[in-house]
Amino acid sequence: MAKDLQDKRIVIAGSQKKEEMAEIIERRGGIPIVRSLQGLTDSDPVEVEEDVKRFIEQGADWFIFTTGTGFEAMHQAAERLNAVPAFEERLKETKIACRGYKTNAFLKKSGIHPVVCDDDGTIASMIDKLEVFDFTNQRVWIQLHGELSSQIFRFIESRGGMDVQAVLPYRYHAPERETLAAITNELLQQEVDAVCFTTRVQVGYLFDYARETGREAEVKSAFEQRVLAAAVGKVTAEALREVGIGRIIVPETERMGAMIVELGHHYEGQRDR
Repeated sequence: MAKDLQDKRIVIAGSQKKEEMAEIIERRGGIPIVRSLQGLTDSDPVEVEEDVKRFIEQGADWFIFTTGTGFEAMHQAAERLNAVPAFEERLKETKIACRGYKTNAFLKKSGIHPVVCDDDGTIASMIDKLEVFDFTNQRVWIQLHGELSSQIFRFIESRGGMDVQAVLPYRYHAPERETLAAITNELLQQEVDAVCFTTRVQVGYLFDYARETGREAEVKSAFEQRVLAAAVGKVTAEALREVGIGRIIVPETERMGAMIVELGHHYEGQRDR
């Protein structure tokens, strides 16, 4: 195993698969520092079950899935109701749109083949493909990923004749203030070498805190000059660019492991020069 992260202090900003990411960093010689900048709160299981029951009873013209976690939560609710065959059958009767490789994989595992999939892991790409369809008087279910994204909101607004049902199997919740203070101080005191972001909300929470505490310019300067920002994919990278970060490592394959490998290649390239 290459030791391309030797002695590099790498912050893990995600809340999922922290142990796996830390292990990859350690195997490559790095020092993982967990600073989870988001959490997931499951919605009331009864609410999700009620959504599943209503979908089975009523059906829909379209179902738009935005995350694998969201689909999995609904599938688990169907399992608790002993209604998996009915849930999957309804989905097979419905036109499906999905965002993300993980969502697509979960759907195909259930024998469901989407009509529309994104090209690059972004909601914007999925919405672009949906633009060619007529949604007048169509019943559309949308599984949201913790929040109503601006792209989906604009899509709904532009299709006035659509009957929309939103499903929220989970929501994001803010990180602890102590975590935000710790990572901000580590950035400003040059105590970390890179930060690995896995969702756009992590970027938002960090920079909201930096603005609130009057240290936004300093945090940006730290990323511009010393600390590398790594993004798991294009959506997260876009969030970093929106707050003014230009030096970003993004893997071609949107996976957490690929992000760590890409980070290692960057440092290896620096040492070679």
